[in-house]
Amino acid sequence: MRKVQLTITESACRSGYHQAGDSFVVEDLCPPLCHELWNIIYPYVFALQNGAEMDCGDARSRSFDAQCPDGGRVCIHGELLERE
Repeated sequence: MRKVQLTITESACRSGYHQAGDSFVVEDLCPPLCHELWNIIYPYVFALQNGAEMDCGDARSRSFDAQCPDGGRVCIHGELLERE
């Protein structure tokens, strides 16, 4: 299973769940993220785990950036970890 690293890049989480710099590695179980944020990023995580590349401007990338649906209070970066 491919691993995806998720890193909180900015946080003004109204519930205090996430802090900038929090990092999680996703393999087969979902990480301890709030469900709203997980619902937004899960399709990207799934795609990366299955070999997809994301559109990133004029380039393709094995990473993504997303924001919490609660007004973008939490920003997260996800990237495929290279196989060891």
